[in-house]
Amino acid sequence: MKRSSLSFSSFPSPIPPKNFNVFLSFRGEDTRNNFTGFLNDALQQKGIHAFLDDRGIDRGKCVAEELPKAIEESSHSIIILSTNYANSTWCLNELLKILDCKKTMEQILIPIFYHVDPTHVRNKMGAFGEAFAKHKQEFREKKEKTLLTQREREDMDNVMKRWMAFE
Repeated sequence: MKRSSLSFSSFPSPIPPKNFNVFLSFRGEDTRNNFTGFLNDALQQKGIHAFLDDRGIDRGKCVAEELPKAIEESSHSIIILSTNYANSTWCLNELLKILDCKKTMEQILIPIFYHVDPTHVRNKMGAFGEAFAKHKQEFREKKEKTLLTQREREDMDNVMKRWMAFE
């Protein structure tokens, strides 16, 4: 009896191909020239292709468009939570995208607590608590000072709620 030559490669992949093994999310001023740089070098030496924002985006490309794309094109994300990570809206927006990819694409998320107590992150205390309180106040002020559409106000509220709820 003849066996079928059907193989798994005959089926379309439900998950888009990944260009990076790992996306590194970090606050540049805290870790770029020390921990993150060393981690990236170690990953590269092991043959792990990591996306690092200063090396992964071609000149002339829009960072705001390329970062979310790089997150989607990564199978893992390493989030290096450092003292000033939550002060950066860029970092928090990356984090939201990473959490979306974890949920929708089953991306593997690896948090690293760099000079930060994990309970401070979880409970929004210390530097993390101060950063979230600052963002909350800035959102309120922006909403009050600008003529935003109802949709924009709802979007801002949604982002703020997701930032505040992140764990």
